[in-house]
Amino acid sequence: MAGSTAPLLTALLKKATLDDDDEILKASNAALKKSKSDIVAQHAKIVALLKLERYADAARFVQDSGDDLKATAPLECAYALYKTGRFDDAADLAATSTSRGARHLQAQARYRLEDAGTAADLYRDLRTKPVAEEEVDLNVNQGAVDALSQWLGIVDPEQARRPGREDLEAFETAYNAACGSIARGELKQADLLLKRAEALCKYSDSLTDQEKREELLPIAAQELYVLQSLARTSDAEAIANELTLDGITDLSTRTIAHTNKIVLSSPSANPFLVHKALHSAPDIPPSDKLFSYQSILLHHNQKAADLQSLKFDGLVRSAAGETHKVGAASPETNLGSVFAAAALARNEVNKAAIKRVLPELEKRPADVGLLLTLVQMYVLTGNTASATDLVDRFLSRLDDASSDSDRALRSNPGLVSLAIALYHSQGRKADVKRELAKAASYWRQKPKAPSSLLRAAGSALLQSGTDEETRAAEEIFTKLLEQQQSPDKATIAGLIASQAAQGKRGNLQELAKLTSVDELVGEMDVDALESDGIPRSSNAIAAAQRAGSRKRKAAVDGATAKAKRVRKSRLPKNYDGSTKPDPERWLPMKDRSYYKPPKGKKKQKKAMREGGTQGGAVNEELDINAKPVASDGGGGGGKKKKGKGKK
Repeated sequence: MAGSTAPLLTALLKKATLDDDDEILKASNAALKKSKSDIVAQHAKIVALLKLERYADAARFVQDSGDDLKATAPLECAYALYKTGRFDDAADLAATSTSRGARHLQAQARYRLEDAGTAADLYRDLRTKPVAEEEVDLNVNQGAVDALSQWLGIVDPEQARRPGREDLEAFETAYNAACGSIARGELKQADLLLKRAEALCKYSDSLTDQEKREELLPIAAQELYVLQSLARTSDAEAIANELTLDGITDLSTRTIAHTNKIVLSSPSANPFLVHKALHSAPDIPPSDKLFSYQSILLHHNQKAADLQSLKFDGLVRSAAGETHKVGAASPETNLGSVFAAAALARNEVNKAAIKRVLPELEKRPADVGLLLTLVQMYVLTGNTASATDLVDRFLSRLDDASSDSDRALRSNPGLVSLAIALYHSQGRKADVKRELAKAASYWRQKPKAPSSLLRAAGSALLQSGTDEETRAAEEIFTKLLEQQQSPDKATIAGLIASQAAQGKRGNLQELAKLTSVDELVGEMDVDALESDGIPRSSNAIAAAQRAGSRKRKAAVDGATAKAKRVRKSRLPKNYDGSTKPDPERWLPMKDRSYYKPPKGKKKQKKAMREGGTQGGAVNEELDINAKPVASDGGGGGGKKKKGKGKK
C-alpha cells in the first residue's frame, strides 16, 4: 500500500506551490487512512502542518507516529516540539541529526533552556564552517547567548564581552548588546545602545512599516525599564504613554511591558487596583515562557502587590505550598519565604515583629529566605550581634548535614558573603579567614567555582604567612588561573606572591603580564613623599577632627574673642551690668572683710578673744603673767568700723 501512495504524493508535491499546503495535508491524510505506517505520507503531513503553523497538531502527530518519523525527518519533528515549548525533547532530537539546520535548532533550544554554555559551543562550531547568508543571524544569536550568560551570572562581569563596532551595525545586535549592558548594571550604556537600535530599526530599508512597528515595541519596552532604573521618571512616562501593549505579538514581552507600566504608576496608585492589574496579565504559553531571571522578578512583583494589599494569610499559605512543589533551596521558595516572613511581621520592623517571625524559623530551620529576612530585621533594629548568632547557628546545622544539597548550600557564595559581612562588622578577622578557607576548600573540588569567592579566600590565606595556608592560597590561585579564559592581574599576582612566599620561582610568562615596578612608580615623586612625612590613616584624621571640634577655638591673630551672651535666666535677681562684681563673692560670708556679726554676740566674741573665763574651764598650764604680743598685721578681716552702741 505504501508503494502505491508514494508515486501519488510525489506527483502531488511536484505540482504543489506555497499555497497548496491544505491540499498536501488532505492528500497525506487520505494516504494515511489507507496505511498509517506510510513514512512518505507522514513526512508530507508534518511539513504541511508546520507550513500552516499548526504547531500543536504537528507535535501531537510526531508523538503518535513513533520513532520512524523522527528518524526520517528529525529536523521537522524537532521544530514541531520546539514551537510547542518542549525544548528538552527538541534539543535531544535535533542532536541526532548532522544537518546544519538541526545544529541551528539545537543551539536555539539550548538557549531557551538557559544552557548558555552549550549554545555558545554550537554557534562557535557553526562559525568554523561559515555560510555567507548566515553571518548576520549568527552574530545576532551569539549576542543573545552572551547576554543570557551575563544575566545568569555564568560569565564573570570583568571578563564579559563588551560591545564592539560590529554590534552597532544592525538593530538586533545593538539590542542584544544593550541587554548585556543591563545585565552588567551599565544602564547608561544600555540607554545609548537602545537608542542606536531604535534609530537603525526606524531607518532600515529591509523592513516594512508594519515590521518596523513590531520590532520597535520590544525596544521601547526595554527602554522603559532602563529609564525607570535610572530614575528618569518623566522620560519613562513619555515612553509608557506611547507604548501600545496590544501591538506586541510576544506575550512574554507584552507581560513585561505591562508590569513596568504598572510599576511606574504604583507609588501613587491604589494598592488594591495595582494587585488586580498585575494579576490580570494574560497567561504566557510554554513556547514563549519567560527566562528564570524574568519569571522570578515577575513573581516578586505579584507578591509585593499581595503584601501591599494586606493579603498576609495567603502569602503564608502560598510559601508552604511552594516549598513542597519546587524544593526548599529553589529561588522561588526563598522568595516566598521572604514575603511570608514580611506577612507574619505585618509589614513592621521592630522587636515585636521579630518575635512573631522567630517561631517560624524554628519550624523550618533550613529555610534560607526566612533566615535572610530575620537577619535583615535584626540589622535594621541595630541588633547585629543577634543577626550574627542566627547565621552562626544556621551554618553549624549545615556543617552537621550529610546531603550534597546541604553541603552546596553551606558554601553558597551569597550565604558566605552574608556571614563575612557580619563578621567584619564585629571585627572578627579570624572568623572571616576561617569562613573563606572553608568555602574555598569546597569549591576547589568543583569544575566551575565562583571567581570572586576564590580570589577573596586566596588573599585572606596569603596574608596569614603560615606555610600550610600559603600552600592553600597557591592551590586556590592555580584553580582560578585554570578556569579563567583570560586571567586577570589579581589572580596572577596572587599566584606569584604565594609561590614567592614558599621560595618557589614563579612562572615568567605569567609574571610578564603584570605591570612592571618601574611603570608603577615612574610618576612618583620621592622628594615630595619625604617632605610630606608619614601619612595618617583616615580613621586617625577623623578622630583628630572630632577632638578639635570639641575644643574652644582661640582668637585669630590675638583678636579679642567675642563675649559670650549670658541668658537672663542665669543672672542674679538685682543684677546691674555697670557695677563691678564683688571679688570676695566666692568666700563664705563669715570670711569676707566686710562681714558684721550680729549685735548680741559681739561682746561675747570680744570676751572670748580677750581670754574671758566666765562659765568656762581654766587651763592650769597657761602662764597668767605672759604679756600679749602685738600683731604685725591684720587678718583677712582688716580694720573694722566701730559699731554704734548705747551711751
